[in-house]
Amino acid sequence: MKLKDKIVFITDADSGSGRAIAERLAAEGAHFILNSASGGENIKSNLQLLKDSGSKTVVTNVNLCKSSDVEAILEETARRLGIIDVLVHNNNVLKPASVETCDEQLFLEIMNANAKSAFVCTKAVGKQMALKKSGKIIYASSIHAEKPTGSSFAYSVSKSSVKMLCREAAIILGRDGINVNTIELGPVDGDDLLFKSDISTLYDFYQYKVPNAFLGSYDDLAHLVLFLSTDEARYVNGAEIRMDGGFLMHYMDHKMKRS
Repeated sequence: MKLKDKIVFITDADSGSGRAIAERLAAEGAHFILNSASGGENIKSNLQLLKDSGSKTVVTNVNLCKSSDVEAILEETARRLGIIDVLVHNNNVLKPASVETCDEQLFLEIMNANAKSAFVCTKAVGKQMALKKSGKIIYASSIHAEKPTGSSFAYSVSKSSVKMLCREAAIILGRDGINVNTIELGPVDGDDLLFKSDISTLYDFYQYKVPNAFLGSYDDLAHLVLFLSTDEARYVNGAEIRMDGGFLMHYMDHKMKRS
C-alpha cells in the first residue's frame, strides 16, 4: 500500500472531488481528517466505505478561514491519529460574479472560500509537517487559474491566487522536505451548466473541445492526487499540472471530434 498509515486532511469531503479522493487514498491505506460542511451527514455511505477499508477517520466542520479553528483540529487529530502527512485543499466555491456588478461581499466570500482557506490550511499544516521534515500539500484547483470563465471573475481570481500561493509555498516549505503542487482540473460532467455564460462560448459543445472527445472525472483527479501524495513524486515541487485532456488547447471548432 502506497499510503499505509499516512494521515490525509481533505478540506471539502462533501464534494464529488472529496469523495473520490478519499476513496482512492483509502484503498492505499490512508487515514483521514475530513472537513465536512454537513458534519458527515451527506457522506455517510463514503464514511462506511472508509471504515470497511480499515481507514480511521475524524470528521469535523471547522471554519477553514480561521487559523485558531484549523490549528485546534490539527492538534486534536495529532493526538488521535498523528501529524498530517498530506493536505488536499479542494475547496471550489463558484458563484456568478461580473466585474461590472459584483458587490464586495460576494467577491470576499469566493476569495475566502477558495484562496484564504488555502493559505490558512497551508500555514497550519506546514508547521506540523516542518517538525518531521516531510509532507505533501496538494491544491485541487482549476484551469480557470489560467483562463477566464466568462461567468465568475472572482472564481478565476481566487484560483489564480492559489497558483501563486503554491509557487511561494513550494520554495519556502520545500526547505523542510514538503512538496507543494497544484492540479488544474479541466471540464468534468456538468461544467457546461456550472460555467454557463452570456459572453463566452467556451463551454459550448465542451466535451468535443477535448481532442479525444471525452471528459475527465473526479476519479482521474484522485489518481493524480495519489501520485503526488507518494514518494514517487518526491522531485515534483511547485508544479502546476493541467489535467484537462487538452481542452485549453482547442481552437478550431470544425476540427472537433464529433459525428
